[in-house]
Amino acid sequence: MSTTEITAPVRHEARSVTRWRIEQLLAAGYDGEAAIVLALDPEVDLRTAVGLLESGCPIDTALRILF
Repeated sequence: MSTTEITAPVRHEARSVTRWRIEQLLAAGYDGEAAIVLALDPEVDLRTAVGLLESGCPIDTALRILF
C-alpha cells in the first residue's frame, strides 16, 4: 500500500470533521469567519465553544475566552 493510499482517507476524514465542526459552530450562532477559525484550531474544544454561546456569552467575549 502506498503512502498516497494511506493518507488520502485520513485527509478526507479530517476535512469531514472540520466541515462538521464548522456546521456545529454556525448552528450555535458564530458567524462564518469565527466558525472557520474555531473549527480549524485543534486546541479549541467544540463543546466549550458552543456552551459559551448557549449560556448567553456574547461572541466577542467567547472568542477572547477561547483564544
